[in-house]
Amino acid sequence: MSEGQSSAPTPAGGRAPVGRPLLSLTLASMMDEVHAHSGAVYLLSPDQPVLEMAVMAGLPRAFAAPWERVGLSAPIPVSDAVRERRLVWVGGEEEMARHYPRIAMVLPYPFSLAALPVATGTTAYGAVFVTWPGTHPPELSDRERDHLTAACDRLAVRLERAAEQSLPLAPEPDLLAAPLVGGMAGTLGTVEAARMVSRLPYGLCSLDLHGRVGFANAAAAELLGVPGNRLLGAQMWASVPWLNDPVYEDRYRAALFSQHVTSFVALRPPDAWLSFRLYPSTTGLSVRISRARAVAEMNRAAPRPGQERPRLVTITQVLSLAGALTEAVGVQDVVQLVADEIAPAVGSQGLVVLGSRAGRLRVLGHQGYADAGVVERFDGMPLSEPTPGSQVLRSGVPAFFESRKEVERLYPALLVNPSEFAAWAYLPLIASGRPVGTCVLSYAAPHHFATEERAVLTNLAGLIAQALERALLYDAKHRLAHGLQEALLPHTLPSLAGIEAAARYLPATQGMEIGGDFYDLVPTQGMAAAVIGDVQGHNVTAAGLMGQVRTAVRAYTAVGQTPEEVMRSTNRLLLDLGSDLFASCLYMRLDPAHGRAVMSRAGHPPPLLRRPDGRVRVLDLAGGPLLGIDGSAVYPSTEVDLSPGSLLVLYTDGLVESPGTDFEDAVADLCRRLTDLGDLPLDDLADALVRHGADAENRLDDIALLLLRALPNG
Repeated sequence: MSEGQSSAPTPAGGRAPVGRPLLSLTLASMMDEVHAHSGAVYLLSPDQPVLEMAVMAGLPRAFAAPWERVGLSAPIPVSDAVRERRLVWVGGEEEMARHYPRIAMVLPYPFSLAALPVATGTTAYGAVFVTWPGTHPPELSDRERDHLTAACDRLAVRLERAAEQSLPLAPEPDLLAAPLVGGMAGTLGTVEAARMVSRLPYGLCSLDLHGRVGFANAAAAELLGVPGNRLLGAQMWASVPWLNDPVYEDRYRAALFSQHVTSFVALRPPDAWLSFRLYPSTTGLSVRISRARAVAEMNRAAPRPGQERPRLVTITQVLSLAGALTEAVGVQDVVQLVADEIAPAVGSQGLVVLGSRAGRLRVLGHQGYADAGVVERFDGMPLSEPTPGSQVLRSGVPAFFESRKEVERLYPALLVNPSEFAAWAYLPLIASGRPVGTCVLSYAAPHHFATEERAVLTNLAGLIAQALERALLYDAKHRLAHGLQEALLPHTLPSLAGIEAAARYLPATQGMEIGGDFYDLVPTQGMAAAVIGDVQGHNVTAAGLMGQVRTAVRAYTAVGQTPEEVMRSTNRLLLDLGSDLFASCLYMRLDPAHGRAVMSRAGHPPPLLRRPDGRVRVLDLAGGPLLGIDGSAVYPSTEVDLSPGSLLVLYTDGLVESPGTDFEDAVADLCRRLTDLGDLPLDDLADALVRHGADAENRLDDIALLLLRALPNG
């Protein structure tokens, strides 16, 4: 087991599995202690960061079909609980919609949920979630929290012991409430009660947690138009064709999840409207059926006899996957989401996403292939080559190969260096009326693609195509922004006598990843000039103005202007350009031979100076306003001692500013890091100083950093 991200104990040769149903008993006890009405235990996969549902209780597993197997990085409560080693509480449908919109879209019902990690101090084994009806208070009580935490801790210890003894966990069945009872008298308890129910003028049915009919009185059979013996033991929407509608099944799911009474009306062909009222409990549902004359004027279309409806599990999976794909930003995000969520949902073990550029096939990403060369040999292949990937991309027609023999018969070229897979689905990715790629789902064993499965896969390909089209556009814009930024900043820093230099630039994580931060190091006769600045904004306009400012500073330096003159000239330039943007700037003339630096500042954060003895001070220089505001502004200069071993740190405000952080506190923290790390080689120091900003998930501003160290003479 790897530390922190391990799976359940794996089988060892000759060892008997754990005898008692450990997971089921723990889950049942946990639910009973906190009065939860459903729950599940997940275990981490042994060879990949994936959580797999091991046992579910209280509700059919189909309710959680989109999340039977989820990646550890997926934005759902059980994954968050394991990654962050904490209890995750979702207090109702509004909170679910706010924090986990993908789940709320599939399960828009009033219920509360708690997810907890199953982990020891060093090893994670999985997670548990439990749910309560919508009547649960919005907060988890201390008693419930303590019970759940203690139960998960005990389960982690037991799994740890099983792992140490190499005892595998035997498969355990899901836990549902009362089993189906196939007789009327046995269901109601007494013959007299059965007679009483049979005399009721309205229909009465009893459904178990799977929606199967355990009891139906004569009135129910008459209203539904189906003999009672056909109802018993079957799901109502399976035995009554005109009820085979996901909308009606959703009401049953809503009642079980929320434990609230729900209702709906349905048209029994040709013209009889019936009212269904569902009364839930933790063991199933009681359904009251009566005529709904008040809605007779409704003109809802009834399904044609024999017409097949898509199963709700398929619909919930599509909704969940659609929500996941909307979160994908770049092409690799799309590939990863398809690999983590779509491929497992449809039973595929391998994935390739293909695109095209300049008439050639491009491998955009792949997962699950032991030999990457099997896939990557197609990268750059002309689209005219006879391969199923290029054929599907050109034609827009999906292709399904149920065995290796079938694909090799049609495409003999694939006999060379074949993959380890035995069946494939090649799905065209068509967006905005044009093909943008091909999604290849690979199966480890021969696989029969039924008509319904082919339709589902083709529809999923449409969702993937839309996400891929957005991702391709995003990546193209990102490359453009990155290229423009690189063109405007110096590719390398010049070598200077007596000065060692290092620089770093990080774009903001929001927007186009391009901005107005800049730096430069300019050699002059016997000396050098250094500049760092920040043009307002994070767009192409800011970057263009930044390029003009940097060029102007170089020109004014070349003609021998002093630091204060360079700042005044640049200020006038911005005003003459008529731009609405402002810029901060710090300019200095370095004279390492005489151990000094002369600086001028325009609204820029103060530089830091680390002395050879390790002490760090903030250089609170005199200065003027931002460039581009006042044509008459002056920018006084300050001379600073730069003895050998001294280190100057020039930076933009993105390095120290973040929401909720005081600027002075942030600068003080930067000083402490510089004190501790200042003796590192300059490139290592630059990496260390920007690492804190690089780790921020939502970096609102660019970061520029320029380090200058005075070298010993000679």
